[in-house]
Amino acid sequence: MTAVQGTQADIPTEDGTADAYLTHPVDGAPRPAVLFYMDAFGPRPRLRAMADRLAEAGYTVLVPNLFYRRGRAPVVELPEFIDPGARPEIFQQLGPVMRELTPERAMRDAGAYLRWLAECPAAADGPVAVTGYCMGAALSLRTAGTHPDRVAAAAGFHGGRLATDAPDSPHRVAGRITAEVYFGHADRDHSLPGEQIERLERALTDAGVRHRCEVYTGAGHGYTQSDTASYDKEADERHWAALLDLLGRTF
Repeated sequence: MTAVQGTQADIPTEDGTADAYLTHPVDGAPRPAVLFYMDAFGPRPRLRAMADRLAEAGYTVLVPNLFYRRGRAPVVELPEFIDPGARPEIFQQLGPVMRELTPERAMRDAGAYLRWLAECPAAADGPVAVTGYCMGAALSLRTAGTHPDRVAAAAGFHGGRLATDAPDSPHRVAGRITAEVYFGHADRDHSLPGEQIERLERALTDAGVRHRCEVYTGAGHGYTQSDTASYDKEADERHWAALLDLLGRTF
């Protein structure tokens, strides 16, 4: 197992400064970069541990606080174990913050994160990979379509609202994607019904995108997050195998 070093980073954007977690092998040699999009609960020990696991596999990983406009992470107080069913006030607090991160703002930020990685000494030259969780899965897809020259691989896990009827639905960027794409859907996820899974698959296929979309049977929304009530260890390990396989083929 490769030893890793994690540090805090500040990333200038058009709307301020985004705080972020950067982790990479301790030797400091340039490694392929991974832009890691958080879930709604934001940067916290669980996400840093996930980023470190990617770094141990030989990557330089950046986890930005997507809600930096509201302040440095954590933007809301979180318990050590997150059970939104028992603590509905968590999403009551997060809802307005999530809505403030419009697709336009998110993709403006994506450009800033990608520019920062291009100048980061620990990141290798060339394209990057993007992975995202829950709300981050949609941002992974959007980033691949918005910055096709910079993204070689894009993954998303237990994402919601990926292929809606909205004119700005994430799946509508499929025609601009040049990356290889992987999605691991949760089959017990009210935010991604079967018709949206089919619509996303059809959009990627029609656009000629190299992709694989799989439904993780029995898994619920948030299955990778061990500090939440949604965690599913079997589905989480399946996600790691799929993500590392995608990165291994790309870099």
